[in-house]
Amino acid sequence: MKFEAILFDCDGVLVDSEPITNGVLRDMLNEAGWAITHEECMDYFIGRTVRSATVRIEAETGQPLTDEWMASFYARRNAELDRRLVAIAHIHPAIERVHAHHGGRIACASGADRFKVEMQLVKVGLMRFFEGRIFSGHEVPQTKPAPDVYLAAAAALQADPARCAVVEDSTIGVRAGVAAGATVFAYAPLDDGEALRAAGASQVFRSMAELPALLGC
Repeated sequence: MKFEAILFDCDGVLVDSEPITNGVLRDMLNEAGWAITHEECMDYFIGRTVRSATVRIEAETGQPLTDEWMASFYARRNAELDRRLVAIAHIHPAIERVHAHHGGRIACASGADRFKVEMQLVKVGLMRFFEGRIFSGHEVPQTKPAPDVYLAAAAALQADPARCAVVEDSTIGVRAGVAAGATVFAYAPLDDGEALRAAGASQVFRSMAELPALLGC
């Protein structure tokens, strides 16, 4: 299929942020009384917003998830990302090639808050490819795994969602892309991607160096 537009997730696809963000979250949940490990935190929260897990967090900590706690989390998270964030390996040449091939018809559609997405893209030097085409799950009626953020990105690019490719790395994100009607390419650098296939990914790949060819660029 010749795709009309390519829609990228951000965390874990464009930037290697998941270990950093979940490390901060793990520390704060531990401090609040939930003895969750880093691995458990990664498994549970990748692709999921903190707010969407309010019931679980409150049950595990015995404390309400307050706006003040969330503000502290965002501040600590942002400081660590600013200090340590790097891009996903091989993503710069991949994005440059995909962007050129599709005449700039690419977008970033993330479940994260806009400030985080934009800060990260600026930090790793990818903002020039996505400026004006960034969509946050915090700004649509429902975040992933609902398709809203991908549908919003496709509509802004005047592309048929069924003729869009989505690039994801989490089962929740894959489900969002599938629900939007897109063809989903799943990045799985560390395992066989079986869970991503089960969630509906059409193709699983291990290196961003492979992506342009997979997308027909």
